Amino acid sequence: MSDKPQRIAVLKGGLSAEREVSMRSGAAAAEALREAGYEVSEVTVDDARFVVPDGTDLVFLALHGTFGEDGQVQDILDAKGIAYTGANAATSRIAFDKEKTKKKFQERGVPTPQGQLVRRIEEVTLSLPLFVKPNAQGSSVGTHPVLSREDLESALADALKFDSSVLVERFIQGRELTVGVLGGEVLPIVEIHPLAGFYDYTNKYTKGATEYFCPARLPDEITALIQKYALAAHRSIGRTIYSRIDFLLEKDQYPYCLEINTIPGMTATSLLPKAAAAVGISFPQLCRRIVELSWTARQEERNA
Repeated sequence: MSDKPQRIAVLKGGLSAEREVSMRSGAAAAEALREAGYEVSEVTVDDARFVVPDGTDLVFLALHGTFGEDGQVQDILDAKGIAYTGANAATSRIAFDKEKTKKKFQERGVPTPQGQLVRRIEEVTLSLPLFVKPNAQGSSVGTHPVLSREDLESALADALKFDSSVLVERFIQGRELTVGVLGGEVLPIVEIHPLAGFYDYTNKYTKGATEYFCPARLPDEITALIQKYALAAHRSIGRTIYSRIDFLLEKDQYPYCLEINTIPGMTATSLLPKAAAAVGISFPQLCRRIVELSWTARQEERNA
C-alpha cells in the first residue's frame, strides 16, 4: 500500500431496496472527494461481478443495505486485497443484524427497547403496542408501528418480504434522534421531526416531509447522556470507523438506542453530513476524514 490514497473508486447502486438512495450518495460523495483533491472514478454495482478500476488505491463504499452494509462486498474486496472505507466485514455483519447489534448494546449497558426475533405471528409474546422491522434491512424499509393484532399480521407479512426473520420491539413513543460518530469524535445530535407519522421511507426521502434540528433541542445533560451511549454503541460492535446511531427519547428523558448504520446516507443533505456541518466540517472534509481513518484502519488490519 502506498503512503496515502490518491485514486479512489466510489461504489454505488447495489442490490438492495436502497439502490436509488445509494446512487445519490455515491454521486454526492464522488463530487465531494474530487473537491477534496482525489482522483475519483464511479462504479455502479449491479451484482457481485463489479470491477474496480486498475490502479485504485481505495474504494469508497456508498452501498446501503444488503451487499453494502452486511459484509458481502467487504469480503470480496478483502479477497482482492483492495482497501475500502468503513467497517470491516466482521463488524459489518454484526451491525446489519439488528438482533446481534441489540445484544452488543446490552453488553455495553446501552439502553435498547425490549425485543424478540420471530418468523411467524405465533412466536410474538410481547404486549402491544409494538414496532416491527426486518432484522437485516435499512432505510426503514418494511417497518411498521403496530397497535392491534390485525395490524401485527399484515406488518409481519410485509417485513418478511425483506428478510427471513423480523425483529419485534416494544413500541417507544418519543422524539427521534440520530448521532454521528467519526473516529472517536461524537458529533452533535440531529433531531428528526416528521410532519406526519414516523420517520419511514416516505418521510425520509420526500422533500419537505420532515424537519431537522441540529443540534437537537435538548437539555445539556440529556445531550451528554445520549452522546455517551452513542459512542458506547459505536464501539460495541467492533471497529466501525464512522457510523450513525439512531435513538428514540421517551418522555423527554429516557433514551433508547435502536440501531447503528455503518454506511449512512452520504448526500450533502443527509444526517451525518448535517451533524458534521454543525461543527464546521464541510462535506468534502468529512469524506476526506472517512478516507484517512479507513486507510489507517486497513493498514493496521493487514499488519496485525
